[in-house]
Amino acid sequence: MRIHEFQAKELLRRYGVPVPLGEMAQTPESVRKIALQLGTKVVIKAQIHAGGRGKAGGILFAETPEDAYRKAKKLIGRTLVTAQTGPEGKRVQKVMVERLTPVRKEMYLALIISRARGMECPVFMASSIGGMEIEKIATKAPEELATVAVHPAVGFSPFQGRKLAGGLGLKDSLREQLTDIVKNIYDFFVQNDALLVEINPLGIDDQERLVALDAKIQFDEDALFRHPKLKELQDVTQVDPLEWESLAAGFRYIVLDGDVGCIINGAGLAMATMDLIKLAGGKPANFLDVGGGASPGQIAQAFRILASHPNVKVILINVFGGILRCDWVAAGLCEAVPKMRRDIPVVIRLQGTNKEEGRRLLKEADFHFETAEGLFEAVQKAVSLT
Repeated sequence: MRIHEFQAKELLRRYGVPVPLGEMAQTPESVRKIALQLGTKVVIKAQIHAGGRGKAGGILFAETPEDAYRKAKKLIGRTLVTAQTGPEGKRVQKVMVERLTPVRKEMYLALIISRARGMECPVFMASSIGGMEIEKIATKAPEELATVAVHPAVGFSPFQGRKLAGGLGLKDSLREQLTDIVKNIYDFFVQNDALLVEINPLGIDDQERLVALDAKIQFDEDALFRHPKLKELQDVTQVDPLEWESLAAGFRYIVLDGDVGCIINGAGLAMATMDLIKLAGGKPANFLDVGGGASPGQIAQAFRILASHPNVKVILINVFGGILRCDWVAAGLCEAVPKMRRDIPVVIRLQGTNKEEGRRLLKEADFHFETAEGLFEAVQKAVSLT
């Protein structure tokens, strides 16, 4: 689960991470009022769940409260298209108004879960180059990237903060400031089941103080039952409506940019199927994992959601039934396919528990579909039908 920058900064502030003074606003009038209260030059930042806001015109600077009002009027309500939103963009409904912080240097700092070390270990990444995506830093200037792993059984130690500070070239008081910041970030990360805390950029202001100029946080959705207050921070307007409907129904659906719609049980099988679609010359339109315990009703709902996406030209049902029974899948398809508003080809591969009963139900159904025994055979048929 992702949250907005203003929410992330408030949470980090409570853990002792320094952030600029500011507030969230939803109207130009509120922006003017906040700018007047701050009494300085301000920065107005669009609050959407996507990076690249600055290049897309989503970060504006204002000299006076009236200037802030005029610029907020242009920004609030605008659809912002960035490299991460896709061509449809995201509508700006909230902005953050902050005191403009003069900085002499920008750096990068993040804490993630790394699986590259053979265990789910929290790893700090830091770079003396800020304001860039971490992928670009790793590619263009790998020598500038410092990493420190924190063993979960041992926890954070101050020497690890000093090691990061050394990697950033910090000295004296800044070294101790960074040590305190990374310790507080680690405490927040563990206590709130976070998957990512990213500060980009982490600035050094004109008073030789470190300040988090931006903040991005992602939480483990499977752990939100332990954090009901955090769950309330989710902004459903930033989630694709079909993805949100899928979450409410109990399965995972993520929109991609292809035209082969996929209904699959199990994340591993879903990833393998999408890889094979690419290998066969196609592009998956989605990741849709109905999981191991989907009912016929959930299968029908998954099919309806998938068929409603305009980019889908063919639907591939790839089920290897273990806990999920093939006859349940077939029953859900028999309910959903005849109600489909568009004439979309369907390719079905059923293997596993109750596959014969499932195939019998489909054979007796009143709709046309293609069948396949093998996984790649099913993928090839689906791609050819696009």
